[in-house]
Amino acid sequence: MDLRIKALKKHYESKSVLDINQLHISKGTFLGIIGPNGAGKSTLVKILSNVEDATSGEILYNGGGFSNELSKDMTLVFQKPYLLRTTVYNNIAYPLQLRKLDQAEIDNRVISMMKTMEIMELKDQKAWTLSGGEAQKVALARALIFRPSLLILDEFTANIDPSSMVLLENTIKQFHEGYRPTIIMVTHNIQQAKRLCSHVAFMINGKIVEYGEMNEVIFNSQNTDTQKFISGEILI
Repeated sequence: MDLRIKALKKHYESKSVLDINQLHISKGTFLGIIGPNGAGKSTLVKILSNVEDATSGEILYNGGGFSNELSKDMTLVFQKPYLLRTTVYNNIAYPLQLRKLDQAEIDNRVISMMKTMEIMELKDQKAWTLSGGEAQKVALARALIFRPSLLILDEFTANIDPSSMVLLENTIKQFHEGYRPTIIMVTHNIQQAKRLCSHVAFMINGKIVEYGEMNEVIFNSQNTDTQKFISGEILI
């Protein structure tokens, strides 16, 4: 999915939390959004996924506005997963059931996805009994199962163990290589951005101050704040 942002602003009462003049995220990009706490990263992706409204500005999706039909081709995975109060299988199958796929096709896709995510033994387990890492695997499986053309990830590996993070990263990487969706990922993990992203945007004080190919931004930044953040300095 191709996205274009124009004069996007978000205010909470009198406070400005987002002010992006323009940004073009071309189809098939894997974008990592980095920056300090309070930079506006989560606000931006919530607006892009239509979870939150902008105060002003325009977002074009494939050249047009947001629509119910468009929403069927995109999804957002939060840092803390929101799962249905049912089994793991039913959680993962739900997007395919909404799209009225044949039951045999649903079974094939769900079983294949659970094997990929190494959660077959959790098939009939209730979602509320899962550990944090298990729940995040289920949330990501549910997001990928219908093969969206826009996948938005908000700190999706922040609270899980290293082995689960490796599995989730590999699954995301394979999904991107196989289907070439547009992926937008908020992360505090610079190494994760290096491993996964084709492009990186650095945000501070609600603005995107640097955007480009991953190697350019991470290894050859032209912005002082970006350089400080990547080197581990605390930005105030």
